[in-house]
Amino acid sequence: MKNRDWFVSGDGQYTACKSPREWDLLRDNYRLYRFLTEVEDILSSVEDESSCLPEMRMLVRRLITNSYWVHQAPVSESGTSVLLLYDELGFPLTVQTVTFAPGIKSNIHNHGTWGIVAILQGQEKNTFWKRTQSLDGNVQVEQTGELILFPGDIISFNSDAIHCVEAMGDTPTVTFNIYGETDPKRRYEFDPVKQVAKRF
Repeated sequence: MKNRDWFVSGDGQYTACKSPREWDLLRDNYRLYRFLTEVEDILSSVEDESSCLPEMRMLVRRLITNSYWVHQAPVSESGTSVLLLYDELGFPLTVQTVTFAPGIKSNIHNHGTWGIVAILQGQEKNTFWKRTQSLDGNVQVEQTGELILFPGDIISFNSDAIHCVEAMGDTPTVTFNIYGETDPKRRYEFDPVKQVAKRF
């Protein structure tokens, strides 16, 4: 099954979500500026930004359905590359494409904000974790599951969701990513062996 939508919560559980039909998303001249304006309009109408993730996933799917240039992101054959697509002072969103070479794996982290990632090329394995506090005060993370994503899949996270990603297969993984305004006090990298969390 292709074009699946997913949501990951802070307890490390992932849920399949209803995906819009592709033909309902078709638009003439749907451009990045229109996408960003619609995202901003949605965010300005809610107090809890993570509550609008279903609408945001739909907008991301509309963008990748109608804007073929998004799929033309440069592919890095070695390591990781990030291409920032939009950056404006005072605009509280990060919009970028990310490329992982085959076999590259991220650290275990959260984002300190909501996020949506659409798979454009390749395969990406997401491993999910939940944070627990041990009696001695050490930070522990416990693996809760994993999910392999394919082109057309979209995954969304709330600000507490913890994951790591790995490019699977023989070709680089390319993703379109949009994140809210990161709270640096809430963004962490986790080490399950040393049982520590440090600022990302």
